[in-house]
Amino acid sequence: MSRVTIIVVVVLVLLGFYGCSSYNGLVQKDTQVENAWANVQTQYQRRADLIPNLVRTVQGAAKFEQSTLTAVIQARANATGIKLSADQLTPENIQKFQAAQDQLGGSLSRLLAVAESYPQLKATQNFSELQAQLEGTENRITVARNDFNGVATGYNQSVRSFPNNIFAGIFGFQRKGLFEASQAAQSAPTVQF
Repeated sequence: MSRVTIIVVVVLVLLGFYGCSSYNGLVQKDTQVENAWANVQTQYQRRADLIPNLVRTVQGAAKFEQSTLTAVIQARANATGIKLSADQLTPENIQKFQAAQDQLGGSLSRLLAVAESYPQLKATQNFSELQAQLEGTENRITVARNDFNGVATGYNQSVRSFPNNIFAGIFGFQRKGLFEASQAAQSAPTVQF
């Protein structure tokens, strides 16, 4: 065997080892993104599961405009109707998902604001507990979204970094979308009684 052949074989073996290592690293990061996305969905599902209890509690304790309850119920249906798997996490799909969740969050804010104007409702233990659960859920959603963005950012950096970007392209690893603040978040909501 000539010296050139040995050098070419050694280079190819090293590239093979690096390619395997790069692929395994990308798989690991992709799996972390999938896990973080599942955690986000779990928290949104928790919120969706709490809403019917909140609505029933409010309905039973206060007779106020039906349109507020209808808006919450419709927003929940819209938000739970959008399902994204980890391989569909494009910026456009995450934006659609977030728009539906923002609509639900806005409806919940209006429901809670209207409910606050009913003293007998505020005094009920069930409403207080559900409101605390909902606040806790909103905090959990924020944490899960932040965790997802952190993991997805690390994954995106790996996919875009040289020479990983070569292997990512060969093996079909694509960038993942991130959660971003909606336009509605730029201004503080107004609450009127």
